[in-house]
Amino acid sequence: MRKTGKRFAAARQQVPDRPHTLEDAVPLMQKVKFAKFDETVEIALRLGVDPKHADQMVRGTVVLPHGLGKTKRVLAIAGADKQKEAQLAGADFVGGEELVDKIQGGWMDFDAVVATPDMMRAVGKLGKVLGPRGLMPNPKTGTVTPDIAKAVKEIKAGKVEFRVDKTGIIHAPIGKASFPTQNLVENAHALVDSVVRAKPSAAKGKYLKSVTMSSTMGPGIAIDTSHVTEVVKH
Repeated sequence: MRKTGKRFAAARQQVPDRPHTLEDAVPLMQKVKFAKFDETVEIALRLGVDPKHADQMVRGTVVLPHGLGKTKRVLAIAGADKQKEAQLAGADFVGGEELVDKIQGGWMDFDAVVATPDMMRAVGKLGKVLGPRGLMPNPKTGTVTPDIAKAVKEIKAGKVEFRVDKTGIIHAPIGKASFPTQNLVENAHALVDSVVRAKPSAAKGKYLKSVTMSSTMGPGIAIDTSHVTEVVKH
């Protein structure tokens, strides 16, 4: 049986066993956090979908209004005519097929990858390398696009990609525990709103089954799903 640490147990005792609004959950999470480093705050959403069916897959992106507190290193694989645009937009690494070869050789010193459509024939070779790490460019998430500058700027600004896993859960970061409370609240609403709006038409019954917020080391705080759904409606 897993043993709970004293500090975690003490933090969990301070969390009332009831659903909270996002406005209440964020300051509570910040109050009970105990780690000595600046923890990442994450939201887990359990959805009423069956990801085994393609028409019930939930995925998308959202640009968090206050970013994630960390600037991602962006790799842009583009045709020669688009490479200058990527550089001016702030891409950390820019190139063409030579970058594909470099990645195949084991180089992985980046956090996100964007590509122009004309490069996907070459980038496709990286599926087995980038796919398992969630880094493979995809038109559905805006990381394969002729507007490479926009893609780079969005990622640098705090764009988050979300995708439901095989158990029907989405895990996504919304910032750091040290963020101002209101910034985390607004980031949380942006994420939840985007997931609710991404509800597939084939999904039946209750869509948001449960929502939980937590910091890296802290206890989970249950979120009132009816409240967040109402916020999206309005």
